[in-house]
Amino acid sequence: MKNGKAYLTLQNGKRFVGNRFGADGDIIGELVFTTGMTGYIETLTDPSYYGQIVTQTFPLIGNYGMISSDCESKKPWVSAYIVREKCDEPSNFRSEGRLDTYLKENNIVGLYGIDTRELTKIVREAGVMNAAITSKPLDDLSEVKSYILKDAVKAVTCDEIVESGNLNGPKVVIWDFGAKDNISRELEKRGCHCIKVSSFYTAEQILALNPDGLMLTNGPGDPAENTEIIENIKKLAGKLPIFGICLGHQLFALAMGGKTKKMKYGHRGANQPVKDLATGRVYISSQNHGYEVISESLAGVGVLSYVNANDGTCEGFDYPELNAYTVQFHPEACGGPQDAAFLFDKFIRNMKEGKFNA
Repeated sequence: MKNGKAYLTLQNGKRFVGNRFGADGDIIGELVFTTGMTGYIETLTDPSYYGQIVTQTFPLIGNYGMISSDCESKKPWVSAYIVREKCDEPSNFRSEGRLDTYLKENNIVGLYGIDTRELTKIVREAGVMNAAITSKPLDDLSEVKSYILKDAVKAVTCDEIVESGNLNGPKVVIWDFGAKDNISRELEKRGCHCIKVSSFYTAEQILALNPDGLMLTNGPGDPAENTEIIENIKKLAGKLPIFGICLGHQLFALAMGGKTKKMKYGHRGANQPVKDLATGRVYISSQNHGYEVISESLAGVGVLSYVNANDGTCEGFDYPELNAYTVQFHPEACGGPQDAAFLFDKFIRNMKEGKFNA
């Protein structure tokens, strides 16, 4: 049964009319787009999308159904989901259900029948903006324009310690800022004992666990608002091997005195080329971020390791004296390219060699 029509109204006043699926209701969020041809399950369940209305540029979504083992967290985190065409009859031997049913069960508003190509072109030209999905045409845009995403990391972090993997392997504390489950899976595949802890943990609490290494995870929102985490990273830098991914990359840079800024429309998709400055090799990467580290702000602090081959933005930094390195992209990506999985092997080597340079 169809849910009926709904209106998508952008902050700039542009309006689209589409058809509802998933849950009913009105919602305001930050409108972004992602270009992945596959991986919609991972997109829906990636905590980095918290507070965002996500548009899929690939026209048909839902064709391989919903598969619980492909989820990156316990539930979807998007505020709403926009697709050109939804598939109600998935064809896949692994499918456990339909996309529409999944969104209904998790109270996520969906919209289909929208010209996602036009919508994406607007965001590319004007930049990321707020938007609302409503049952009636929206004329008063004041609430849409004033929407600000706050305390995002606090909203998505875990409530309790989660241990997994080989209890006799290298002990890694995964500092959960909105971690994708595949980070844990990649470490577990390499024999690690993973201990996922809340973003509220202090440096002292983390060190008390006596880890061999620390993983700074991905997550949502403006990195600069996480002042307590940044101060705790300062206390941990140099005390043990550290690997940062996405938001973790940004937070470590801020802790080192660097700066971040919001991008025009960010990098979201599975086809972002990153260049290794040491070798000249280009890797295809999966990314999901709306902020970037300003490379020049870390001059003399670390070594710029990767840049985006499309726009030259910072994609990674090495901090040899602190036995730390961070990347903006997702080496654990699924679904997506796995070109950069070797970065996990590097982390394992750093822990096993015990290079503590504090």
